[in-house]
Order: sequence, then structure tokens, then C-alpha cells
Amino acid sequence: MYHEKPKFVITKLIKMNILNPVSEIMSKTLYTLSPSSSIADAAKIFQSKRIHHIPITLAGKLEGIVSKSDYLFFRRGFLDSQEDEKIEEIRMNNYTVDHIMTKGIAKLEPTSKINVALELFKENIFHAIPIVDGDELVGLITTYDIVNHLAEDKEAIAEY
Repeated sequence: MYHEKPKFVITKLIKMNILNPVSEIMSKTLYTLSPSSSIADAAKIFQSKRIHHIPITLAGKLEGIVSKSDYLFFRRGFLDSQEDEKIEEIRMNNYTVDHIMTKGIAKLEPTSKINVALELFKENIFHAIPIVDGDELVGLITTYDIVNHLAEDKEAIAEY
């Protein structure tokens, strides 16, 4: 029996202009840590805030970023015993985020265009780009921000 695949039709164009500044879609509510914060502090943020990137700042200046992948790599897998759990707890509280943060990161300014962020994301090296005004961290743009903006666009209508 033959089943025809549904056809997907976009009836209106999506309104996101990739020549607009990243400040229009970047995340402005940021959860940051200092380089001397424990990795346990990062774990609490990842678990409670459901985010994947934590900018690391010192006196408002961007020092680096910790991704959830960085954190999970530090954790090194499963814990098999109570002894393993105790050792892991000691590691989480005695190592600081400056041990696992990425320091050489791409940055954009609030006036940078969305298409510049898209080009960086296409390289598949970064999934979050800090937005800085001078030395001050003012936002973060992620692949999620772009997908979320497209998904919430009220002018985009899809029909099957």
C-alpha cells in the first residue's frame, strides 16, 4: 500500500532579519561565576537553571566560559560506589571553574549582526557566543536563542 508523505508548506516568510543586531535576540539574564568558584557551584547552576553555558567573569570582565560538556568531561562518567561518590564530592568542591573553562573564545559586540553569529555557529566550534560591550559582558547568544526566536515567530505559519 502506498502512503503519500505530507507536504510541508510555509505560507509566510519568517521575519527574523539576520542583518539585525544580536542584541535583539541574545539572552540578557545571565548566570555567571568567578574563576575561583567551585565546579560544584557550576553543577548547581546547570541543574537548577537548565542552561548549557556559564560565562566566567571577574569584576564584570569576561574571563572564559564553562559549557555543560566541559563540566561533564570533568565528571568522567558513572560512580560505582559510595567511595567513588565521596571522591567525586571532594573533586567537585576543591577544583575551581578556571580549571575547566575555555579561555580563547569568540566574542561579539551587541551591534554585531545575527548573520555573523550564524557564521560562527556554522563552524560548529561554539554553541554560545558571549556579547561584550568593551570589556563588560552584556549578553550571550546561543544556537538555542536563534532556534527559539524562529519557533516563536508569530508570522511564520506552517501547514501540512
